Amino acid sequence: MNLHQVKEEICDIGRRIYNRGFASANDGNISYRIDENRVVCTPTGVSKGFMKPDDLCVVDMNGHQISGTKKMTSEIRQHITIMKHRTDVRSVVHCHPPHATAFGIAREAIPQCVLPEIDINMGDVPIARYIIPGGQAFADVIIPFIDKSDIIVQANHGTVSVGPTVEKAYFLTEMLDAYCRILLIARSLGKVEYFSKDEAEDLITLKTQWGFKDNRTDLTNCELCANDVFRDSWKETGVGHRAFQPPTFRRGDAGGECSPSGLCRRCADSGSCCAGSRPCANAGRDGCTRQNPGPVTNPEQELIIQAITDRVVQALGKAG
Repeated sequence: MNLHQVKEEICDIGRRIYNRGFASANDGNISYRIDENRVVCTPTGVSKGFMKPDDLCVVDMNGHQISGTKKMTSEIRQHITIMKHRTDVRSVVHCHPPHATAFGIAREAIPQCVLPEIDINMGDVPIARYIIPGGQAFADVIIPFIDKSDIIVQANHGTVSVGPTVEKAYFLTEMLDAYCRILLIARSLGKVEYFSKDEAEDLITLKTQWGFKDNRTDLTNCELCANDVFRDSWKETGVGHRAFQPPTFRRGDAGGECSPSGLCRRCADSGSCCAGSRPCANAGRDGCTRQNPGPVTNPEQELIIQAITDRVVQALGKAG
């Protein structure tokens, strides 16, 4: 594509982002690398739904503006950092899709093993820790994840998706937000049903046959549906399983249960569903030495329980 075609495509994707409610007012930014040293990007202070090709800027790979009458986006440094780290990436799309962003605000791990299209096209989606936008630290926070995922949720901010074209990068954002919306609706209706162990393993096999990379194949003794790919980052980000509790079975484990040696691995992970006062499904078995705490109550529950107890004791006293 020539420069004008690239600008037209960015404006088109900007309209889609705005119309879907992924970027209100002046939110969001889009970029496309047109050659070794030039990147087209959206300007700051302009609604993505009403951009014109002449509004767009061109910057070099050091983040210096080369052309454009409007000022470049303040977050271009993150786009360039990603492009330098992954030379296959031509486009970066950042916006604030509400349902996906909600998972980042709640620090809730995005479930796997629910929809086949998501497991095939995205896999485990990481949540990066919050950094004030704009600086190099904000740009660098994505780097630990970008080699293993084409879309990342930024805690208390939004999403960043990458691809060979602007449209393909945007499609990941649209897919993720639709998926998160489905999860929230399903959760409101009752229990979310996950794939069985066999179904999850069959999907990984199919994904591999189709030429898609699944990061779980690089892990030893990983849990199939419990976001093990990026679990090491949870301690820093505070991510965990709170609203959505995944099944605990491991790849190749005939028993279909989590069977760690010694202390249950999921109990030891800060932010996991077993951390703190949360019960561990494997306590007392399969080598797990964790002792589960008793029921956790809040002050209001304690007052209600005490009031009921007092009334029962009073009634028994009268009866005596």
